[in-house]
Amino acid sequence: MSHNYATPQTPEKRLARILARLPADWPLTIERQPDTGWRARLTLPVQGMQEWTAPHPTLLAALEDAWRHARDITTAATSTGDTVKK
Repeated sequence: MSHNYATPQTPEKRLARILARLPADWPLTIERQPDTGWRARLTLPVQGMQEWTAPHPTLLAALEDAWRHARDITTAATSTGDTVKK
């Protein structure tokens, strides 16, 4: 049996991974609401301040959501729409 199985990342490693992926020129805002939980948003250099994420039970989940949203926006802005190599 192979031992090349990936082990699940700990919350600390996931947080470090997300923070390492954020460029220095993307300001991050984090907010904790008493009743609803954590939310986050990023300010992108060209696109400006993004909307708050939906409330999440953990800080990590809010950061991952904000990162995915920003990544999708920047990918869509640079994409030509072609999905097949010509």
